[in-house]
Amino acid sequence: MLLLLILNTNCRTQRMVLTQNDVNKLRENEEQFINKPLKNLLKEIKPEIKLFRAEIDQYSYFSFYFISNDEALRLPIDSIALGFYAYVKEPIEWDFDKRPKETQYVWTKEDLEKYGTLTVTRIKIRGKVK
Repeated sequence: MLLLLILNTNCRTQRMVLTQNDVNKLRENEEQFINKPLKNLLKEIKPEIKLFRAEIDQYSYFSFYFISNDEALRLPIDSIALGFYAYVKEPIEWDFDKRPKETQYVWTKEDLEKYGTLTVTRIKIRGKVK
């Protein structure tokens, strides 16, 4: 019985995306996250998310990247940074200009608290895995 508990606990702590190259697993396992809170999806990401943006358009979504904003600005114009989009059902209450300048593009604990309960409707991968 104890062995089953230990194995079950170890399985739960293993994240789906251990490296940036694993990001396609999110799309492959998308059904696991649909109609679930955004925070469930983000728990599966081990590489640091260094850049994020919110898009409030016809479809609301967050774009998450594994490079910083400074690194993104230095990319060649025809390059696409590896990352993923998490579309959400609810409208995103977002005002970029009200974010502190030093953390405008940084996903914070406050962001997780504010947006983590939004419902994921779709996942899209951006860029190419190396």
